Amino acid sequence: MKNNKIVIYIGILAIGLLLGWFLFGNSSSKETEHNHEATAETNQMWTCSMHPQIMQPEAGDCPICGMDLIPAASSADGLLADQFKLTENAMALANIQTSIVGNGKTEDNTIKLSGKILENEEANAVQVSYFSGRIERLNVSFTGEEIRKGQLLATIYSPELYAAQQELITAASLKESQPALYKAVRNKLKLWKLSENQINQIETSGKVKENFPVYATVSGTVSEKLVEQGDYIKQGQPLLKIANLSTVWANFDVYENQIDLFKKGQEISVTTNAYANKEFKAKVDFIDPVLNTRTRTVKLRAVLNNKQNVFKPGMFVEGKIKGMTSSKEQALTIPSTAVLWTGERSVVYIKTDPAQPVFEMRKITLGNQIGDNYEVLEGLKIDDEIVTNGTFTVDAAAQLQGKKSMMNKEGGKVMTGHEGHLGMEKNSSVNSENHSNMNERIKVSKDFRNQLKVVFNDYIKLKDALLKDESNKVITESRKLLGNLSKVDMKLLKDKEAHGHWMSLEKEIKASATSISNTSNIESQRNHFKHLSSHLISTIQTFGINEKVFVEFCPMVDDNNGAFWLSREEKVINPYFGGAMLTCGEVKQVIE
Repeated sequence: MKNNKIVIYIGILAIGLLLGWFLFGNSSSKETEHNHEATAETNQMWTCSMHPQIMQPEAGDCPICGMDLIPAASSADGLLADQFKLTENAMALANIQTSIVGNGKTEDNTIKLSGKILENEEANAVQVSYFSGRIERLNVSFTGEEIRKGQLLATIYSPELYAAQQELITAASLKESQPALYKAVRNKLKLWKLSENQINQIETSGKVKENFPVYATVSGTVSEKLVEQGDYIKQGQPLLKIANLSTVWANFDVYENQIDLFKKGQEISVTTNAYANKEFKAKVDFIDPVLNTRTRTVKLRAVLNNKQNVFKPGMFVEGKIKGMTSSKEQALTIPSTAVLWTGERSVVYIKTDPAQPVFEMRKITLGNQIGDNYEVLEGLKIDDEIVTNGTFTVDAAAQLQGKKSMMNKEGGKVMTGHEGHLGMEKNSSVNSENHSNMNERIKVSKDFRNQLKVVFNDYIKLKDALLKDESNKVITESRKLLGNLSKVDMKLLKDKEAHGHWMSLEKEIKASATSISNTSNIESQRNHFKHLSSHLISTIQTFGINEKVFVEFCPMVDDNNGAFWLSREEKVINPYFGGAMLTCGEVKQVIE
């Protein structure tokens, strides 16, 4: 009996333990799981879909553009040390595009050519004023506006036209006695493109019109506004550039050793990244009879039908011509938009995983420039996938994730500009960190650095002129920069390495500043200023100028490709948008 009771007690205890495990063990497991999730939630980082370089521990607004931050993708397992990942949303919003590297030859006796879409010059026109005066009203609001032949473009007050009307009214009263004078006055008005109806109306009414209309002589798209409302203009002065984009040119570069393979009338298949699965047929329309001695290429052109507005000027395209037989090899080339420079160092970004937006910086060696492409001597191979649009944005993302980048060749976390700008001057560790991320400093004399400082001073004045949209002053300051650049004495450099670096950098600075001085279009000036800034940053990093300089960056410049510039002060004043977005940007580096 006693033994039975013991068995019963043991059974009750076992059942109790089993129930306890079900009730509390499972709860503990769930709580542990819950705590895991809480920890994961606590470690969640937030980023901006437009500016993936922004990383914050809490949700909120992007400090650059004000958009709502989104959860950042957690670090992906399996990535190598120098690789980093962007979100698909960030890729789309920043317009990051990639291309497959290939040489000029493909299989099946097909030659592949790299090219670019341009406006059809034969269909372009310049709308001019046929008389001098003041533009009272300009009816064209923006570049890219569609206009039709006969459309009213502007209304102009012209003192000379006012006087000529008075002459007509007087001559009309004398046309019986002085017919030659009357005819001469009417012809004078016709030379100013007044119609017979307009002239007859003035003569019949006996009233002088103060303002005269200017009508479009062609239909097309306004590619450039050359005047503004209120401007005084001269007779024959261009008012607008008008492009008819119903047809466009596809210009391709043909290497010297393969010129004999091409002829007019050959069929060419054209493809573009915008319509990756579609081919457009055309025929070779023109082959330049003059060889470009700098690139050792000639231009081959095809005219493309563009009534559906598929092709945009500036778009990169690829051309394939079949049925070619040649054993000659061509150089490996990539678009210039894929390349980032810092001194003699050139880098690109490789998309390492075809199925995922995973990237890695790759140092390359460039050869000759071939049109809008560069020859690649080392660092890439056929079928590598590289970033060709949005390169600056990818570079900024690499910097913020502590990966190797253009201005951070060893990797490691860099200052973002949102991590305490005010403490940068006082914090020696920041300055030390920035120095480690620069190009290696070459020791040069104080006199050489002071000569560079004069060039830098001209750069700052040029930047200030861009801030104020003063295109004429930009030209003046760029010419002063070129003058002082030519005065930099290379004999002050005692080291062969220093000579080589300076010769390379001086050539690039000169080319960019010359391009700025040769155009009065403020947008073109800003585009060349982007390249000037890049080369001058490399110069100051390499040699120094006996002064603290701030390297600043805005990711929204150039259709979200981004651009750098230099400043004497930590406060961000953006030269790329005029007065529109003065504070857009951040400090990326401090050069001592």
